[in-house]
Amino acid sequence: MKPLAERMRPTSLDDYVGQKHLVGEGAVLRQAITSGHIPSFILWGQPGVGKTTLASVIASQLDRPFFTLSAINSGVKDIRETIAKAEKQRFFDRPNPVLFIDEIHRFSKSQQDALLGAVEKGTLTLIGATTENPSFEVIPALLSRCQIYTLQPLEKEELIGVVNRALAKDIFLRKQSIDIQEYDALLRYAGGDARKLLNILELVTSSNPSETDSQPITNTRVQEMVQQNNLRYDKTGDQHYDIASAFIKSIRGSDPNAAVYWLARMIEGGEEVSFIGRRLVISAAEDIGLANPNALLMAQTAFSAALAVGLPEARIILSQATVYLATSPKSNATYQAINKAQAIVRETGNLPVPLHLRNAPTKLMKELDYGADYQYAHDYPGNFVAQPHLPEKLKGQTLYQPQNNATERKILDRLKDWWKGIYPY
Repeated sequence: MKPLAERMRPTSLDDYVGQKHLVGEGAVLRQAITSGHIPSFILWGQPGVGKTTLASVIASQLDRPFFTLSAINSGVKDIRETIAKAEKQRFFDRPNPVLFIDEIHRFSKSQQDALLGAVEKGTLTLIGATTENPSFEVIPALLSRCQIYTLQPLEKEELIGVVNRALAKDIFLRKQSIDIQEYDALLRYAGGDARKLLNILELVTSSNPSETDSQPITNTRVQEMVQQNNLRYDKTGDQHYDIASAFIKSIRGSDPNAAVYWLARMIEGGEEVSFIGRRLVISAAEDIGLANPNALLMAQTAFSAALAVGLPEARIILSQATVYLATSPKSNATYQAINKAQAIVRETGNLPVPLHLRNAPTKLMKELDYGADYQYAHDYPGNFVAQPHLPEKLKGQTLYQPQNNATERKILDRLKDWWKGIYPY
C-alpha cells in the first residue's frame, strides 16, 4: 500500500494546496500553463511545500511526455539517454517533453553542463527542484536559461486543509471515525511540511484503525506517538545526579557554604573534574548571566585550569569558582530569553527572514529584493538605528527582560533609550 502522502498527491491545480503567488488565479505560472507554453524553470523551497507535486501537475495539465531523474542516483549517461528520448519525441512531432530533476543542486557541474544544449534548443522543458539556493548550487549558464520560482512554506489554514482533505478523500481514512480535536501538535511537528504532516497523520491514525470506534486526535496523543524520549544514562546511580543537583541549587541560592560542601561530596565520591567543570560553566550562564558577565569567564577558566592540573590541586580551583559563582548577583534573564524564543519557534515554525535582513551576494537575490532598505547601524549616530529585525508576525515581541541588578539596570536604560515605542521596555 502506498503511503498516505503519495495517495493524496494532487493531480490537478484545483487540488494543489498553497503557492497562490505562482498558481493562483492570474498568477504567472498558471498563466503559462493555461497558454500551454512554459519556460524551463527551477522550483526553490523547503521540503514538503509541493515542488515535485507541482511539476507532476504541470506535466499532466499540459499532456506532455514526462521524464524524471533524481540527482542522487543519475549520472551524465542517464541525462544523455533522456535527452535522446526527448529528441525522438520531437522527431515524431509530439509535444515538447518535460524533464523533472529532483534535488538538482546535487548535480555536479559536468552533469548540469550536459543539460545546457537541450534546454537551449528547446528539446525539452526542464523543471528542477531544490531545497538549496540556486544562486549557489546551479551553474550560471543553466541558471540564465531558467526562471526561478520560490515556493513558500504552507500556512496554518492550508495545512489544516491538507488534513481535512485526507480525512474526507483517502480510501482508508474516510472509513474511520476520526475526530481532530486539536491541531497544534500536528502542525508543530510537521513544521510547514505537508508530506511530513500526512506521515504523522498516518502514524497517529494507524494505531487504532477502527471503522466504528471514534478516534479523538489530541495534542497529547500526537506527542506520545511522535516524540522520541531520550533516556539519560546514569552510570553511578541516582545519587550522582542528586548531589550534582544540590550543588547547582546551592550556587543558585547564593549559599557558598552548601555549594562547597556538595562540591566536596562530589570530589570525595570520585566525580570527574570535567563533569564538575561543565556544571560550573552551565550555572554561570543560566543562574548568573548578565548580572555578572565575568562569572562565565571565571567558570570557563576554572574548568580549563582544573583539567590542566588535575586532582588533588584541581579541588582548590573548583572551590574558588564555586564560591565566586555562589556569591555573585543572580539573573536568569538570558536563560529565560532563549527558552521563550525556542517556545515561539516551536509554535510559529519557520517564519521568513525579513527581506531587508537577507544576504544578497547574487543578482537573483538582489532581484528578489534581498537586503533592500537595510540600514547599516554604524552609519547612524551612536551606532544605532531603530529598524525591525524580527519576522513581521513577531513584531514588538520581547524575549529578553533585564532583571533588577546593577549591571542589568544599565542595560535596561540603554534598551529603553534605543527601542522606545517599539519594545515595551
